[in-house]
Amino acid sequence: MTVQPFTINIPQDTLDDVQDRLARTRWPDELPDVMWNYGVPLTYVKELVEYWRTDYDWRAQEAKLNSYPQFTTTLDGQHIHFLHVRSPEPDAFPLIVTHGWPMSVVEYIDLIEPLTNPRAHGGDPADAFHLVIPSIPGFAFSGPTHETGWNSRRIAKAWAALMQRLGYIHYGAHGNDTGSVISPEVGRCAPDHVVGVHVTQVFSFPSGDPAEFADLSEDDMARLQFLQHFNDNFSAFNKLQSTQPQTLAYALLDSPTGQLAWSSQLFGESVSRDYILTNVMIYWLTGTAGSAARLYYEDAHAQNEETTPTTIPLGVAVFANDFRSIRRFAERDHKNIVHWSEFDRGSHHATQDAPELLVDDLRTFFRLFRTSGL
Repeated sequence: MTVQPFTINIPQDTLDDVQDRLARTRWPDELPDVMWNYGVPLTYVKELVEYWRTDYDWRAQEAKLNSYPQFTTTLDGQHIHFLHVRSPEPDAFPLIVTHGWPMSVVEYIDLIEPLTNPRAHGGDPADAFHLVIPSIPGFAFSGPTHETGWNSRRIAKAWAALMQRLGYIHYGAHGNDTGSVISPEVGRCAPDHVVGVHVTQVFSFPSGDPAEFADLSEDDMARLQFLQHFNDNFSAFNKLQSTQPQTLAYALLDSPTGQLAWSSQLFGESVSRDYILTNVMIYWLTGTAGSAARLYYEDAHAQNEETTPTTIPLGVAVFANDFRSIRRFAERDHKNIVHWSEFDRGSHHATQDAPELLVDDLRTFFRLFRTSGL
């Protein structure tokens, strides 16, 4: 039941080992002129590795993370790491935010200040949040999971228990990627405490009924084509991690370059090299690439889970260069959508390439539900 302060302090010999392994990378060959068609290009990975070896500063990133209060606790037998940043505004609203894969709590580091202290960032102090930013079980500083069954529903129950342990009675939840799956489940697990859920994706798709395609707009058809293209060409991570995460783990845990290539397939070019490498480093330093991948397996093999839509009010922020949720299908599956925003820029990594849009949308949505969180 205890909550312990936590500080990241990676031993220097561990960092030296990374450098040694990077220097001894065995590079694969590559066919000419195939670009990204066969996977992450050799030149792209080589450039990132060279930057990693010569210019990237882990200690600076470690110090940035350590500038915010971090803690660990045990929930349902699992070690859990989280940031807990309280706002200087006494009436701030509690919000638990959940990262995705292959990200970590680093996904939200640059949003902490504007969300917790809007007064200092040109915003209304009435929009302030107390932030809880946990590392998903099996990910990063939460360490590996030690038993089967840690699927999104079980994680959501742990989040509800965490918020209770921290003394929050009413609060909101937000998530991106995997966090967009977990966060609505927090509302299902704690309907008397979660007042609203905000996500950046709703994973609702056509049922196969031809009638659903009859009058789709040109924009919605383009979204479906994007999803189909992604599924056909970039979804190997989903298939492998939901079927053979242990097999994958041997490669990722033995090669930082392999970890980098596997993670970077989903980062794209809209985020900085430091952001990519800090996330990769956290997976490498904590040895959690395999246990993080297991979440996909657990969700794919979950049994006897309730599948009816959640009922807590839902807000959706759709960014232009992301898996753009289709409102018709989202509202077919979720009758509780009360807020829908569309943006002409931003990607799956909106915390990095459209942070001000995401911050503003979170403020707008939770104005509908703010009450005292304690």
